Amino acid sequence: MNTEERSLLAARIAADIPEGAYVNLGIGMPTLVANHLADGDKEVILHTENGVLGRWIDAPEGEQDPDLVNAGKVPIKLLPGAAIFHHADSFAMMRGGHLDICVLGAFQVAGNGDLANWHTGDPDAIPAVGGAMDLAIGAKQTFVMMDHVDREGHPKIVANLTYPPTGLGCVTRIYTNYGTFETCSDGNKVRALFVNPAVSREEIVRSTGVEVDFSFSHSAD
Repeated sequence: MNTEERSLLAARIAADIPEGAYVNLGIGMPTLVANHLADGDKEVILHTENGVLGRWIDAPEGEQDPDLVNAGKVPIKLLPGAAIFHHADSFAMMRGGHLDICVLGAFQVAGNGDLANWHTGDPDAIPAVGGAMDLAIGAKQTFVMMDHVDREGHPKIVANLTYPPTGLGCVTRIYTNYGTFETCSDGNKVRALFVNPAVSREEIVRSTGVEVDFSFSHSAD
């Protein structure tokens, strides 16, 4: 995805977050969601595992503070009402079931909601689990934000994980550059809630490792 596509995807996720939700934004693309919640149209409380709660945006040029960053170490600017607290308290919130939604990146998501996002299994890769396991199990819902296919063009929505799992049956919704999809308990298909009008249904079917049910989609072909 290019920069514009990532921003549009972040805006789509932001629009789907309900009023009053406590939401963790994971490392990578998910941090972009914060920029689309800054206008105050609805009250959403953001959370980052390194100990920030409230609302923020990416720090404008010249206003960066190396001691004030999100979980991905990107400098942020706090908006009124935001709070900073201890890392341990942040993890207590994650593990204690106090978050309504977490938004995470992923290497793979299975049709039944299994998540792999910390290691590809490649012996040369550096594992990066961070707080992903705590979030995947602790949050009431897990949203995934990712490219629909990997760099080789292989589906990232699959029937069964081939990478080490982060959490089992935890993902409820998947946001990609091809559309928005909902996982199913039987794992044999995903339900398309929104389809990118620039992508054909045939391409989505070809690039998804499970059956796609389009009967829930509200977009045009």
